Amino acid sequence: MPSEIRGRRMTWGNWTIVSEFVLVSFSALSSELQALLFLLFLTIYLVTLMGNVLIILVTTADSSLQSPMYFFLRNLSFLEIGFNLVIVPKMLGTLIIQGTTISFLGCATQMYFFFFFGAAECCLLATMAYDRYVAICDPLRYPVIMGHRACAQLATASWFSGFPVATVQTTWIFSFPFCGPNRVNHFFCDSPPVIALVCADTSLFELEALTATVLFILLPFLLILGSYVRILSTIFRMPSAEGKRKAFSTCSSHLLVVSLFYSTAILTYFRPRSSNSPESKKLLSLSYTVVTPMLNPIIYSLRNSEVKAALRRVIRRTLDPQKL
Repeated sequence: MPSEIRGRRMTWGNWTIVSEFVLVSFSALSSELQALLFLLFLTIYLVTLMGNVLIILVTTADSSLQSPMYFFLRNLSFLEIGFNLVIVPKMLGTLIIQGTTISFLGCATQMYFFFFFGAAECCLLATMAYDRYVAICDPLRYPVIMGHRACAQLATASWFSGFPVATVQTTWIFSFPFCGPNRVNHFFCDSPPVIALVCADTSLFELEALTATVLFILLPFLLILGSYVRILSTIFRMPSAEGKRKAFSTCSSHLLVVSLFYSTAILTYFRPRSSNSPESKKLLSLSYTVVTPMLNPIIYSLRNSEVKAALRRVIRRTLDPQKL
């Protein structure tokens, strides 16, 4: 049994076993600025939840939004809600209470679902790019290729792709000994700041983590890039200006979402360590964990005429149900 308990750590011989972590978050900022950030992030959080729930409801209720594109958009909104629920509530807590702690199990759970939702979103964005590729480059066979069964299989595969990376990464990290400091220099339990607290050789894990990052971030990105090269090639060969405009309009929202998500993710996880300070990593992490999930429903609703029309119909039915 442990020889003694001292505060929040247990000692075993010469080893100190960390039982909980302290999230440093934005504690270097003044309390006034942290209060402003709390209000800002709380507003963004509520807008994110309402926007994504609205996308789910509209694409489910409106009969004109039952195509594969909106089926995948609905899945993306579910992912964004999950991503936000994992990260933002705890981050808001760190802005209210200095030295907010998270238990060892809580940290592992947060990291697991962060990996899960992140990997699933990368694969789902690649699936959505494939859907646009088939719709524009092979429109005659689109109903056959992207039937209900194929869409369900692609969506399921995207969701389940998060399990292996989340299970392997999280289990491996939390099997290491944590025997020293317990301050995680981040606003959530991301792998780099947590692995920095490990008191063992982590070189093999870091090689595996790089491999997983390439497979679940870079590979889907290359598939998306390849899809859009073919899409743009097809669009530019279209004889009709109206046809080009419609084709661009169906892709622009997804392309903008992909650009926002991948630009910050690649900058975060592929930058050299020498140029990747903890503070800059926090700012980049805010982009894809807080800002992008809020922008996705706004982008899809404002840049998509079908979604805007469906929103108007839903609002009219809600305000005047007698016209149903």
